[in-house]
Amino acid sequence: MAATLKLEIVTPEAKTYSEDVEMVTLPGVEGEMGIYPMHVPLMAQIAAGELAVRKDGRDYFLAIGEGFVEITADKVAIMTDMAIRAEQIDEAKAEEARKRAEARLAEKLDDEEAALVSAALMHSLAQLKVKRRQHR
Repeated sequence: MAATLKLEIVTPEAKTYSEDVEMVTLPGVEGEMGIYPMHVPLMAQIAAGELAVRKDGRDYFLAIGEGFVEITADKVAIMTDMAIRAEQIDEAKAEEARKRAEARLAEKLDDEEAALVSAALMHSLAQLKVKRRQHR
């Protein structure tokens, strides 16, 4: 049997993912990271984007928000503000959220509002990227 990693994804709402996987590719703030079993221990900040999971030889995709990842030789623990599996993403709602956020950013906002709207925009863009991958 091939070596695996335990992937756990936790959001403020719940533990949204907990499975043994062969590989994880995630969006780090410094660039994309690929994690295999026996990875060197690491803690890193993650950016909103696409998370790819290889399980049973197949690739699965999730949209994730900003957060942190802790990596050990046999586990990847992600703490993030959003994690949605590709099949659970409503493309029309994500597109509408993107348009609302972009329109809101065009307004004069204080720093806190701008940060919140930017985060919402990043969430909707991540969802759209993951969902539109299915259409290819």
